[in-house]
Amino acid sequence: MGQHNNTPRGVISHARLAWLALPLVVALGATNALGASLQELRQAGSIRVAVANEVPYGYLDDNGQAQGVGPEVARHVLAELGLDNIEWMSTSFGDLIPGLEEGRFDMAAAEMAIRPERCERVLFSTPNTSYGEGLLVKATNPLDIRSYQAFAERDDIKVAVLQGATQLDILRELGVPDTRLTSVTANDAAIEALLSGRADAYAGTGLTVSQLGEQSPDVEVAEGFEDPKVDGEIVRSWGGFAFPNDAETLRDAFNEALTDYRHTQAWEDILTHHGFTQDDVLNAFRFDTEWLCGRQE
Repeated sequence: MGQHNNTPRGVISHARLAWLALPLVVALGATNALGASLQELRQAGSIRVAVANEVPYGYLDDNGQAQGVGPEVARHVLAELGLDNIEWMSTSFGDLIPGLEEGRFDMAAAEMAIRPERCERVLFSTPNTSYGEGLLVKATNPLDIRSYQAFAERDDIKVAVLQGATQLDILRELGVPDTRLTSVTANDAAIEALLSGRADAYAGTGLTVSQLGEQSPDVEVAEGFEDPKVDGEIVRSWGGFAFPNDAETLRDAFNEALTDYRHTQAWEDILTHHGFTQDDVLNAFRFDTEWLCGRQE
């Protein structure tokens, strides 16, 4: 079934023109079989789902309830699979893949970017979101930092990145030396890194940076930010749900329900409620997981 025939009604007015300009790849097929992994989870009566406490992707609120794009979409999809009892688990972003590999989680709902090196370690769902990059700087941007490339060209500035995040790879691909990189274990630690002088900017997704910019008057989103380009292409990420490598039947069943849900207004409303733009919504349909896992970087 062609994606353009099932676009959420909220984006129909833009879809035809947008898809003429984007190389749409046919979505991954899903199997109708429900394998042992799903059956075992149903018998156990619950599923363990990890988040990395990143707003707006997936986090636990003050009451311990999971919020954000990943958890809200996951609740609907898992309910379709008969899994209403979710045990939410919070960990660091860098621990998501090891936790899946070690069997501590059954799935991750953190909108982790689908990248080839990660596909070698875990299974990804079909893309659920798409998002671009951003930069957090000190208020008034005293060092006039407006791009990732600046850290490759200038030796007087350092940039902080989330441990295990895609931004580390992007910066290295742009030629930023490790001596100008510093890591933080959580997004909330980015503000302290800037104010303490450990870093002069924080590289993250546009949504993450925007959320952090609202938390303190001493930092702000870099205005006039230049989107990073690698091999002439603007860098954009596609986020999905991740599963252990031996959970193919669970992933496939999840994919089937997620594919249906992505063609509803309810799915689109979740994304836009959390700050995703119409362009982000349309881009979520641009590539499939097979292409994203196999692309050359």
